[in-house]
Amino acid sequence: MSEIKKGPGKTGVPRQAPKNRAADLSPARKAAFEILQAVERGQTHSDELLRGRAVEGLSAADRNLATALVLGVLRWQIQLDRALQGLLSRPNAKLDTEVRIALRLGAFQILHMDRIPARAAIDESVELAKRVGQRFASAMVNAVLRKLVTSRTGTARAPGIATCTTHADGDLWSEQSITGSHPAWMVERWTRFYGEEAAAGICRHGQLQPMSAVRLAETEVESEVEAELSAAGIELEPGELLARARVVLAGDVTGCAAFREGRVRLQDEGSQLVAELAAFADGDLDREAKSILDACAAPGGKTLILAERNPEARIVACESSKPRLEQMRKRFSGLGERVECRLQDSAKLASAKLGATSLDAPEAFDTALADVPCSGTGTLGRNPEIRHRLRAEDLERQAERQRAILKAVLCAVRPGGKVFYSTCSLEPEENEQVVAAVLAQTPEARLISLDGRLEQLAAAGILTAGSAERLRGALTAEGCLQLLPGRFGTDGFFIAQIERPKAVPQ
Repeated sequence: MSEIKKGPGKTGVPRQAPKNRAADLSPARKAAFEILQAVERGQTHSDELLRGRAVEGLSAADRNLATALVLGVLRWQIQLDRALQGLLSRPNAKLDTEVRIALRLGAFQILHMDRIPARAAIDESVELAKRVGQRFASAMVNAVLRKLVTSRTGTARAPGIATCTTHADGDLWSEQSITGSHPAWMVERWTRFYGEEAAAGICRHGQLQPMSAVRLAETEVESEVEAELSAAGIELEPGELLARARVVLAGDVTGCAAFREGRVRLQDEGSQLVAELAAFADGDLDREAKSILDACAAPGGKTLILAERNPEARIVACESSKPRLEQMRKRFSGLGERVECRLQDSAKLASAKLGATSLDAPEAFDTALADVPCSGTGTLGRNPEIRHRLRAEDLERQAERQRAILKAVLCAVRPGGKVFYSTCSLEPEENEQVVAAVLAQTPEARLISLDGRLEQLAAAGILTAGSAERLRGALTAEGCLQLLPGRFGTDGFFIAQIERPKAVPQ
């Protein structure tokens, strides 16, 4: 390979490929390498793999490093590939998946993890390539990463490496590199819809490790569970929007008894807000909600809030995936018969029978939550691989299913009942346009501003002081709520409130 040369370079990193260091390969890098291969091949999502047995079996330090490597590589992948391509002797050469990931892992550590020595990053990336039978390519991995070290420290920079400044978290970045780590078509859309400053903020949030938020179960005395968590070494601060929410500053919540027993749950504060808006006893109804439908319920965090806020209600939780349904049933086991889990495609609710109630009967449910499957562009910090998989043409396919679900759910609530439609998407095709299309087909239905709902939540002490006024600033002209990523310390969410027509449209 033309990249292999003898003698030390300016950085002090040996130019020749290192000897076999199989015994020294860290468990964290090995786990990260395997997860990134699975993600690259579209086998599953990174968050699921990072919660899997292979990672759970690592030490706490290795688990943290594996997570940082996987999410960091996925967040910066576009920038990394651009920088690496310019250092190849044949820039247009197609690399095998294993080689490409070994290069990305090394490049991410060199460019974004100052505490890891360049030599360690290079040596282990070379060893990873060797371990999957890429001995010939391992020399190229060594040479390219050495060039990257030189380009980072020298006066001449590799293509794709922007001049960076140090951010407060110690990472190196610039506005150019941040936006450049997102597909150009996404950035262009967000700029058009939300403005240049907001689009830059969305991209910036997409490059950060999201804050871990927890919800203190309604059955718990806040001071007591906080004291228990503090004794376990977990440091919390109040949530930004909700009284029952806390932000985790330090410590591993998943290792404490309160988490294992369900008294504390990991859940983004924006996700909690969606459920709180749907769960609150509606002053417009002549009776408290006796029956609630959660149309796309898994993994069940929102369903639990619906149950907490409506202890006397019958709740039907639908899920179209059998494995996710079984996980949800286990999670709800402590609620007895109050929550009925059903394997159900919510787009086909009109022909379903749940218990003694037909879902096409107008008396079926007082309230319904349709937190529909979506592109997930509001969660790129938490699910960074979405930016690499999603295509603009996918949005219409998502919207078609979303329209079918919303229309079916709207027919499942009683006359005068409410449907809360939500996504974790930033795209109008999945949000306002879905709502508008369904309302056009059911002209008696009406979109209701969430302004009054926010006021009710504030008066009940569910929202933190002053957050209702701040959230009003995120209302659209039609009264829907659009949370942009990072604006309130949350992922991105869209929420709309629709009232079922008094008579079933023919």
